[in-house]
Order: sequence, then C-alpha cells, then structure tokens
Amino acid sequence: MKSILKALVVLIVLGAVAAAGGYVYWQSRLAAPLALDKPLLYQVPEGAGFNQVVDELGRRGVIADPWALKVLARAEPEKVPSPRVGEYRLTPDMDSRELVTLLGSNNVVTYPLTVPEGWTFAQMRRLLDSAAKLEHRTADMSDDEVMALINADKEHPEGWFFPDTYRYHLGMSDTDILRQAHRRMQRMLKAAWEDRDDALPFDSPYEALIMASLIERETGVPAERREIAGVFARRLEKGMRLQTDPTVIYGMGSRYDGNITRADLQEKTPYNTYVIEGLPPTPIAMPGKAALEAAVSPEEGNALYFVAKGDGSHHFSGSLREHNHAVNRFIRSERKDDAGSDD
Repeated sequence: MKSILKALVVLIVLGAVAAAGGYVYWQSRLAAPLALDKPLLYQVPEGAGFNQVVDELGRRGVIADPWALKVLARAEPEKVPSPRVGEYRLTPDMDSRELVTLLGSNNVVTYPLTVPEGWTFAQMRRLLDSAAKLEHRTADMSDDEVMALINADKEHPEGWFFPDTYRYHLGMSDTDILRQAHRRMQRMLKAAWEDRDDALPFDSPYEALIMASLIERETGVPAERREIAGVFARRLEKGMRLQTDPTVIYGMGSRYDGNITRADLQEKTPYNTYVIEGLPPTPIAMPGKAALEAAVSPEEGNALYFVAKGDGSHHFSGSLREHNHAVNRFIRSERKDDAGSDD
C-alpha cells in the first residue's frame, strides 16, 4: 500500500512539474516577438473571427505559434477582445498579447485628407473621389443627391464644408468625411456669428458665410483678411458694388481658363459682383476660421478699393483717384514689364 501511495505522489509531482513547465513554455510563446523584420500593414476582413485571424497570421508566418493564442482565448477569454475590421500596423517588437489587444482596439491605421481653404465644393468632391482606401458612395451622385444623403438637402452645397485635414480609416466612406466637414462648418459659423460686431451690413449667418468666402478667395496674405472685410463692408454700406474678381470666375464656371476679359466683367451672371448689387446668392468657396472671423469683425478704416501688388498682398485706397493711380502702378506697369521681357 505504501508503495502505491508513493507512486501516486511521484506521479502528482511529475504532473505538476510538467504542467508548470507547459505553462512557462506557453507564456514564453505568448511573450515571443512577432516574426517580422519590418512593420506590416494587416487588414482584418469583414466578419473575421479570432481563430480565423490567428490561422491567417500563422500561415503568413507572422506568428510562429497560433496554438498559444487559441489557448489564451480559452484560458483567459476576458483578455481576448474580438478583432475589429480595419487596418493595423504590426511591428517587430510586438508580442502575441499586444497583437491581440491591438486587433481588438480602435487603433486602426488612418489616412489624412486635406481640404484647403478657398477650395470649392467641386474640388472637394474630386479629392474625395480620388482618396485611396475610402469608400466612394457619392461618386455618381449630383450635388443635390449628396446634400440629401447627409440630411442637408435644403442648402446649396457651396461653402458649407469646413476646410481642414480629416482622417479616415478603412471602412469609412466619403459621406463620413462630408458629414464631419458639414457639422464642423455649422459649429464654426455659429461661433463666429455669436461673436460678431454690432453694425454689420448683413443680417444672417449665411450672409456672413458668403462674405467669408469672398474674403478667403481674395486673400493672399492672412494679415489682410480683416482689412479686405472692411473694404467689402464699407462698400455694402454705401451701396457700392463689391466688384471682386473671384465672383466673376465662379460665375464663369468651367469656362474660366485663367484669364478674365472685359466682356467677362460685363457678363451678367448671378455671381458677377461687377454687375449685381450686394452679395452673390451663395458662397463661392469654403472659408476657413480666420476668414469667418474677419467677415463678422471687419477692420475699421476708410479704404474702399484694393488692388493686387503682384506679391500676394494688396494696396488699399480710400478714393477712386488713389486707386486708379495704384492700378497704373501695380497692374499696367507690370504688363509693360511683361511685354518688354518678351522682346
């Protein structure tokens, strides 16, 4: 009897040692770094389960011991989140536990999409259509259909999307970016309007958005935004036409080839502020935060005119006589120099 008990004790001890050794080995496999010599972009496909992902990574040689992760899922299920659809950046210094945590997180690979200030909605749509890894739901839609899709069908699209850098990941669509940009512009416009000067020559946030778009398109030097806003505000107060070239260009649409002729300045389009009174009917571009703030807080002064100096800045004038002199100085003399350089 004693010999039997002794044998049982020996077996128990051996079993415990084996179990301990197995546990240590299992833990060592979980702690082993991934079999990578450089970062790898891995995509978890739609509907993939944990074992499917582990088996695929094993076949690809990323993890040497898929069994260790499957044991982990059974032994410690609370520490094994389900993998989420998306792209993940796997690195050589990552171990299996870190891999599991990563694939169940929101730490997916993202891509930037930058919409510059002063762009039109058409330009933004072309950018969205060309963005890699983004689902293109609106590519064949009209502008009206796009606006209806994001529940903004009562609005003309121009100007209503805030120019900024947005980040997206696999599984997102162009409508996600459009909704973000639309909500952002609504918030920015609301904030600007609430902080507006008392005596503006327009009465609604939408008119401020229109004004901001004109400022954005006319401004080559950020410091001039409020000064240009002041010129436009004073012209509106005096009943003078705004006479800003970007509105002519916008009204020409696809006909614009980089040049504005005298006939273009005289053409009556809904946007040509050389012909129409007051503001154009809609924005002509997407203004940024600074342009919105300038539109509702124009700089005081007496300037009623400005002309480009050729270096991105403008010369401001308080009288037509001074303005004509500036035009002769900065525009006509420049044309003469250009003509002389061609000889």
